[in-house]
Amino acid sequence: MKTIRVGKFILGGQGRPLFVIAGPCVIENEAMVLRTAAKLAEICEDLAIPFIFKCSFDKANRTAGDSFRGPGLKRGLAILAKVKKRLGVPVLTDVHEIAQCKPASEVCDVLQIPAFLCRQTDLIQAAARTGRCVNVKKGQFLAPSDMRNAIQKITAVGGRSILLTERGSSFGYNNLVADMRSLPIMREFGWPVVFDATHSVQSPGGGGKFTSGDRRMAPVLARAAVAAGCDGVFFEAHPNPDRALSDAANQLPLSEVGPLLEILCNIQSVLAINRGIRQNSHGG
Repeated sequence: MKTIRVGKFILGGQGRPLFVIAGPCVIENEAMVLRTAAKLAEICEDLAIPFIFKCSFDKANRTAGDSFRGPGLKRGLAILAKVKKRLGVPVLTDVHEIAQCKPASEVCDVLQIPAFLCRQTDLIQAAARTGRCVNVKKGQFLAPSDMRNAIQKITAVGGRSILLTERGSSFGYNNLVADMRSLPIMREFGWPVVFDATHSVQSPGGGGKFTSGDRRMAPVLARAAVAAGCDGVFFEAHPNPDRALSDAANQLPLSEVGPLLEILCNIQSVLAINRGIRQNSHGG
């Protein structure tokens, strides 16, 4: 398993702690983003968990054309730059167009390829050419083995820092299912694998003009994913999810983040202990 550097953190590899990618779905306003980022950073620091702050300057894939999309590239990156400067944490954001990659890379440590765009060769390679880490979300329409092709597109242009993220697969209309087999399958490619707990509980378009879902299931799936051996977890968190301007049904309340991460760290610790017992027994 390869390790990668993102900001001050080394991610992936046996024996390394679980890492977290978290933040609100979209930048609603500067004050909320800074407040949420500070709280998440505090929680992760207390638990000694590597933390990457996530927030989108534009949600280009909203269900309806009149849905809130965010402040846009220029204003959004300015806000993310403040988060990075004030808190000293790495920052991740989505890119939807080739032209967004270069300016986003000047602020953000990780450029994320949305699931719907995971086969867009030119976009993936433009992100890779910036030299930043590229997080590719597995499309809801792809088998996990198909992510080998996204990796090859990145490495073909010199990309050397890759994350792969599982976020559920389409299961009939307006429903997703998270197949835990995809985590070990994608880990076989040698790059750190992330499980997106909140997008995996979406019901895309299930609300008619918006995506619905069931946030109660996100902690359940996160626990299962850590037990299955993922390297990191991804979730969206908001001070008041029911009033969020995007993905309100699925984001976790900030108050639930700390207790959930404690449980996930405990699960990973048990796995590490069992791994050590097996290795000792084989060696003896």
